[in-house]
Amino acid sequence: MEPILVINPGSTSTKLAIFSNHELIAEETIRHSLEEIAQFKGVIDQIDFRYKLILAFIDKHHLSEKLVAVVGRGGLLKPIPGGTYNINEDMLADLKEERYNTHASNLGAILANEIAEKWGIPAYIVDPVVVDELQPLAKISGLKGIDRRSVSHALNQKAVARKITGDLGKTYETSSVIVAHLGGGISVGAHKNGKMIDVINGLDGEGAYTPERSGGLPLVDFADLVIQKKLSLAEVKKLIAGNAGIKSYLGETDLRIVEKRMNEGDEEAKYYLDGMCYQVGKSVSELAAVLKGKVDAIILTGGVMYSEYTRNKITEYVEWIAPVKVFPGEMEMEALYEGVYRVLNGEETALDYQRA
Repeated sequence: MEPILVINPGSTSTKLAIFSNHELIAEETIRHSLEEIAQFKGVIDQIDFRYKLILAFIDKHHLSEKLVAVVGRGGLLKPIPGGTYNINEDMLADLKEERYNTHASNLGAILANEIAEKWGIPAYIVDPVVVDELQPLAKISGLKGIDRRSVSHALNQKAVARKITGDLGKTYETSSVIVAHLGGGISVGAHKNGKMIDVINGLDGEGAYTPERSGGLPLVDFADLVIQKKLSLAEVKKLIAGNAGIKSYLGETDLRIVEKRMNEGDEEAKYYLDGMCYQVGKSVSELAAVLKGKVDAIILTGGVMYSEYTRNKITEYVEWIAPVKVFPGEMEMEALYEGVYRVLNGEETALDYQRA
């Protein structure tokens, strides 16, 4: 199969890659300084800036006449099932209007569509963060009028689950696994027969605290704090998903520095790092109940899993449930490519997005 272009925009970077026949042909991470980003009023204003960088990457690798498809990182859309989606006008409209909030990943589909129109090739997204495959009972919050949301590292969770189940001689579509993605944020998913049927959504204040997020909080005490400080909704969101977690305790979000402090005898650093691992263990165990104890593997992934101390500490809490498999880092670029490959190879059918 001829080359496929992968586009993954982040807040201060644009990751680009070319894959062909499951092999990485070229890749580049273009860093954007804060000064560069500051010249734009918002994310959508960055389209032309990033588009020119992508054209230069394509030209550099002499691939303009060879590309057969392009795939972008999925952004903030309405809740949708997992899979590979055709980029269409409904999707582009929701992203350009920032109907479901703003994020750099919203540019993924927009930029992919620009490339697709220039070269007359199909454009796709794969497993955006809003993938919602929750079983009905998982959506109950406990208070009428509020439903639980599915927001997670769906792209990497599903990709790593496919890889690990394959390594175990199984398939993702016939397995039951728990995947914990640990980075600046943490999400934990229960995957059964190819669907993520429940997820602990750290962005909304569930589960374990993270380097910068609160996880679940005592609600009465938190409500009291909000009232006393007269916080707006925007300030609440920033507090629980940016200024909480280990940052609130230690003034630090880089767990490498936290672990270094621990190794130098800082008992407070050890206490809060151990606390995070403790809470991740609780989250994984909670989802083991969702799968009724029938778990083929527990998979630990994300950048935090480069830490031997952290992965060993979490493993101590959960290895009684099922074998623990570790995949440090992420495989988002490969996952985007593989999603398109499955469509072009006839293994899956691309889905169509419709506005709500």
